[in-house]
Amino acid sequence: MARTRRAGAQPARTTIADIAKHAGVSPTAVSFALNDRPGLSDETRQRILAAVAELNWRPSIAARALTGMRSDTVGLVVARPARTLGIEPFFAQLTSGLQARLSTHVVALHQLVVEDVAAELEVYHRWAAEKRVDGLVVVDLERDDPRPAAVRGLGLPAVVLGGTGVPGPLPAVWVDDYAAMAQIAEHLAGLGHRRLGHVGGIPAYEHSARRVAALHDASRRLGLEVAHEDTDYSESASAAATRLLLDRPDRPTAIVYDSDVAALAGLGVASTLGVRVPDDLSVVSFDDSELARLVHPALTALSRDTHALGMLVADTLLAVVAGQDVDPVVIAPGPVLVPRASTAPPRR
Repeated sequence: MARTRRAGAQPARTTIADIAKHAGVSPTAVSFALNDRPGLSDETRQRILAAVAELNWRPSIAARALTGMRSDTVGLVVARPARTLGIEPFFAQLTSGLQARLSTHVVALHQLVVEDVAAELEVYHRWAAEKRVDGLVVVDLERDDPRPAAVRGLGLPAVVLGGTGVPGPLPAVWVDDYAAMAQIAEHLAGLGHRRLGHVGGIPAYEHSARRVAALHDASRRLGLEVAHEDTDYSESASAAATRLLLDRPDRPTAIVYDSDVAALAGLGVASTLGVRVPDDLSVVSFDDSELARLVHPALTALSRDTHALGMLVADTLLAVVAGQDVDPVVIAPGPVLVPRASTAPPRR
């Protein structure tokens, strides 16, 4: 009598042995076909793959780990407050570019948000042990960051987005934040501004430090005064930083924000305080987006194709996973400043 399955019970998982029986071959032959190893005729290989498709077989994570098969997944772990990522257009465009390119290779993007770098490293160790991902995208590199060396030690193929612009333990896709911020300083100095405010991001990040350095170098070169406030990129922190800058007795005539979300928060504070943009205050965003273009007044911003940047990172990582040689530093196109209605000469 055929064995019946109890109501509510899960169907039995298809095994390698089931595939072998269905195709009329040995389990070893099935393993050769699934791992694309030589030793099978084309006819036998196709018969096994047809059986795999017919039985709708998918390997478990444990089976992949044991056989060394690829997971067809790459990982992205972000150690930032989740509330900031939920409204951050930059990361939305970046991940859409990653997914667009990965999907053409039938590779998935596994994204996690964690509290800090220590938690991020724990995830990497677990993923490496379980062979859960084929590679990693590492973002928000910090000064003296332990992650590149740790990831290399785990043997995980990986690409850093950002970094220092010089070769490191991992290949990097690099954008010159220093030169980008210098564009902003020169634009505002050209309009006649001499007192600038800067609402920055997390100071430990390499890209945050380069932006601050660019502003301070520009202040010496162009005769500017710069007042700087750090934030965690959140709307509330950016609003509080704007209030501090506008409450100064020598308040700035222009404020530079490290993101479009921060700039929008700054516009709201300025409106509440009766500070008119751009008549009383010019505003510039380091990031451009639909939000920056649709708000009134439209924001002067550094514009770049962030979706294309995500695709470039994906292409670089896929090459690393495939064992191809890549440049230690892949230079991405830099952003270009687009002046809009939020900047004007200061009132005398």
